[in-house]
Amino acid sequence: MTEDPDRAVQQAGGAPPESDHGGIRHDTFTVTLRLSASPSEVFRAFADSGLRRRWFKLPGSGATYEHDFHVGGGEIASSTFATLDMPPQQLKYWSRYLDITPDVRIVYVYESYVDGVLRWASLATVELHAKSEGTELSWTEQVAFVAPTGDGSDDLRHVRGGTRLRLNGLAVALGSLDMPRKATSHT
Repeated sequence: MTEDPDRAVQQAGGAPPESDHGGIRHDTFTVTLRLSASPSEVFRAFADSGLRRRWFKLPGSGATYEHDFHVGGGEIASSTFATLDMPPQQLKYWSRYLDITPDVRIVYVYESYVDGVLRWASLATVELHAKSEGTELSWTEQVAFVAPTGDGSDDLRHVRGGTRLRLNGLAVALGSLDMPRKATSHT
């Protein structure tokens, strides 16, 4: 995986959001999902780049992906997102794997950029628990919102919703139609 030259943090224009943490808003949430696939099959969906492309996608068009699944490796993805009422936005995702225990857990950090501005950074922990009928996946994310969208009131909902959509895609890619069982938020 090549180093991303655009990875340097850029300052967002305007005033920082109101918070008690120097303009950064923090939150933690967990989404739990029951899958009929085994922990090794679920783990493979994270590790195998071809299978990963079936469920991990950036919105928009012209997406590019580079994935290197090992501790110290990560993923770089980019796309262009356009809607009818806004100019196109350049999306960029950069991650690095911190801990990988096959069939048990994956711990990684990631950064999300919109038009070259760091919007949020997260620490994500994915835990896989064997159950009699498959796997219980627990996704916990600790997120720091650096540059809010508007007043920032929808940012956490946006990140949680994106995680739920991604996990729904994971279930479909694995042929397991079970959906996220619960989501909890810890502030």
